[in-house]
Amino acid sequence: MKSTPKGPGSPARTTSTNRPPANRPAATAVRARNSRATQDFFRGVIQEMRRVTWPTRDEWVAATILTVVLVVGVGIFTYVVDVVFGWIFSFLTGRAR
Repeated sequence: MKSTPKGPGSPARTTSTNRPPANRPAATAVRARNSRATQDFFRGVIQEMRRVTWPTRDEWVAATILTVVLVVGVGIFTYVVDVVFGWIFSFLTGRAR
């Protein structure tokens, strides 16, 4: 805000820039538009979910077993690499483990 005095002894006049625009739509129209947009979004989500090809129970079980096996395998690999590198570094630095 900027003050502009009119003359000596007169109060400063301030100009406000916080006013809403004159052509702003009514709050109910905005709410109605937002409600329609939300409904359209959820209708679209439901339509897309109907188009999805869901896996069968056998595919689901196989994928789960594969995931668990891979996680265990990566964990074992990480442990072995950690032990090997620990042994190598302890050998190089002369420290016994």
